[in-house]
Amino acid sequence: MSAANIPATQNESWGFYGTMNGDVANAWPLAMNAVATATGEDYDAVRAFLDSRHGRHFADDVRTHLYAGQPLAAAISAATQSWMGWTINRNTSRATGIPRGLPYLTGFVIHCAILTDDAS
Repeated sequence: MSAANIPATQNESWGFYGTMNGDVANAWPLAMNAVATATGEDYDAVRAFLDSRHGRHFADDVRTHLYAGQPLAAAISAATQSWMGWTINRNTSRATGIPRGLPYLTGFVIHCAILTDDAS
């Protein structure tokens, strides 16, 4: 996956993009690559996730790591690892239809991609 293929956000005011503020020009391609690599999903699915409210929460995690003094790439990596370490529980599965036990990040990337496809 090359940086030239990274799609632009479709939600500049909210989601990951809106939450990252001044860091976004560097953060967007790093996050797109980190999430795509971790989940095995394509850039369109990752963009759907990062543009969603879940992407905003992911950005909050990244910003927490930045505030703790980590550089941007390390903060994105740490947030990615955290989200991949969590799993979908029974309540989340019931509410969203995401299979229980799936890594949280993978589940929500796929979920957001499906919601985006359904809206088209």
